[in-house]
Amino acid sequence: MAILSVGFACRSYFPVRTLQSHCLWKIRFNTVAAAIETVDDSDGFFTKDSDSQDKVANGTRDLLNGLKNKGHDVYLVGGCVRDLILKRTPKDFDILTSAELREVVRTFPRCEIVGRRFPICHVYIGDDLVEVSSFSTSAQNYPRNTRTESKESSGSDGDEDCIRLNNCLQRDFTINGLMFDPYAKVVYDYLGGMEDIRKAKVRTVIHAGTSFQQDCVRIAARLGFKMSKETAHFIKNLSLLVQRLDKGRILMEMNYMLAYGSAEASLRLLWKFGILEILLPIQAAYLARSGFRRRDKRTNMLLSLFANLDKLLAPDRPCHSSLWIAILAFHKALADQPRSPLVVAAFSLAVHNCGDILEAVKITKKITRPHEKSFFELVEPEENLDFQTLLDEVMDLDTSIKDALNQMTDGYYISKAMSAYPQAPYSDLVFIPLQLYLRAGRIFDCVKKEETQMGFEAKQGSKIEYGSLYSGDFPEIRHVFARVVFDTVFPLNLSQEL
Repeated sequence: MAILSVGFACRSYFPVRTLQSHCLWKIRFNTVAAAIETVDDSDGFFTKDSDSQDKVANGTRDLLNGLKNKGHDVYLVGGCVRDLILKRTPKDFDILTSAELREVVRTFPRCEIVGRRFPICHVYIGDDLVEVSSFSTSAQNYPRNTRTESKESSGSDGDEDCIRLNNCLQRDFTINGLMFDPYAKVVYDYLGGMEDIRKAKVRTVIHAGTSFQQDCVRIAARLGFKMSKETAHFIKNLSLLVQRLDKGRILMEMNYMLAYGSAEASLRLLWKFGILEILLPIQAAYLARSGFRRRDKRTNMLLSLFANLDKLLAPDRPCHSSLWIAILAFHKALADQPRSPLVVAAFSLAVHNCGDILEAVKITKKITRPHEKSFFELVEPEENLDFQTLLDEVMDLDTSIKDALNQMTDGYYISKAMSAYPQAPYSDLVFIPLQLYLRAGRIFDCVKKEETQMGFEAKQGSKIEYGSLYSGDFPEIRHVFARVVFDTVFPLNLSQEL
């Protein structure tokens, strides 16, 4: 990432130890190789026909323009700025404005103020939810004596500098502590975030020992960044504290890691730092049993399944959490009892067709595409495998998957998973709630021997409807599940090599 010219101003008065050299970088956005297309040069405002349409959501642009038209300063803040710089589509957008929150409420009809200690506005524009915070709220949370010192040291813009700085200091990582004025085309960097982006490094704003480390794993996995030595050190030493966290928070973080297009990298990092044994002991036991080392670059069936899921997802195109839970259960069933690739193919086709298992078996008998032979979960298919035997094995796989799902949500089975590895930490953590467990099981309820399936609807067409996928629409979930499984067992690259 090239920075052609940078406007630099040093602020020696900031009394914060974590500030990198206590300096402020004001970076002209039109000199940064990425994200210049997010601003329309003609009038300095976001417009609907701008090239930024695929990067900044329409609702966010409307909100920025609405506040700017009323004379207020507006900034994009947090992870969305990082993603724009990296030419990624942000998952969501946060805005900081000079407007009072009451003014935001008066400007946008679907708006509510939430939070008591640190109030912000939730603004709904179409299907978009945008969080808006105010200068006045940020100023209240900044020490009075520091505001006075900064104003005297830097001139009339001292208060705004301190408000911006205070907002950045509330972020988790330096790469999330950037602030972008889309009209002046300036990025404010008080914490060294641009340098960490250049170095592809994740570094906490506050001391790493007091930060929730799973956030760090998630962000590092999604961006492909490395962690600072300090952050990595505390992740290894504090992994046991994960068990003390609220289970709802753990589920939310796991969903961020596995449902937004960075599942494979997240699993690798969780394994590397000893957190997978706590969160997913069954999958950790699989990696240990396979001789998979902490820094292994090779792959296996579990990682391949999630790598293929990642190809279909993105931060702005996530899936419902029941899908990755179903994939984990499916893989456990195969790891416990390896099966013929034809059995797996027939099962995935039956799921896709919403239970027309007889038709699925007929199609499977015609498959000539080569299967992946490096996975121990797949055994060589029998020659002349008869129709009834294939049908029975598909139904047996279905039963095994539901048993695996049950074990994944049972503290007794989870605690036994790592028992063969005395050096591993003990965990009986179950963070998947009953409702989600039942929903994941319903994905496979359509697989039955009866020719006529009542109450199940197959997806029409091959295009993924991401709104339906995120909401947990069963035909959409089944469609993507089948695609992931089939592409893992019968990868296209094998056909191309032959």
